[in-house]
Amino acid sequence: KALCEDNYTFAQPGIQRKVKALEELVSRIDESVHRHMQQYEVEYLQFAFRWMNNLLMRELPLRCTIRLWDTYQAEPEGFSHFHLYVCAAFLVRWRKEILEERDFQGQMILLQNLPTMHWGQRGSERAAGRSYRLKFAFADAPNHYKR
Repeated sequence: KALCEDNYTFAQPGIQRKVKALEELVSRIDESVHRHMQQYEVEYLQFAFRWMNNLLMRELPLRCTIRLWDTYQAEPEGFSHFHLYVCAAFLVRWRKEILEERDFQGQMILLQNLPTMHWGQRGSERAAGRSYRLKFAFADAPNHYKR
């Protein structure tokens, strides 16, 4: 389906599929983070729905959003496919902080208020770099997430 075709229809099935794909991807990339969030009953839908719905626009300063979206435009299926790797890279980037949180509320506060507001262009470039590494590490694994 085309980008956004079913993202903004009733029940937003396109976004829900992307959130599920992120969960499957993270479970393979960093099982410890995935299990830790499960242990404290953090559902990906509770934080990643916004990440998918707004393409991280609320999580990043505007200058970083512009830089990241420029990368999306350069990538085949950047907004629909590469964005998953960016979101996974965010979880890996804050792995230590996620694992240090020992309750649901602490994890949700972290995941809904990522410490990115002081990022400059380098922050978004590093995020894109981590995302590319994840994409290429899993590119030949046909079951790394279900598209």
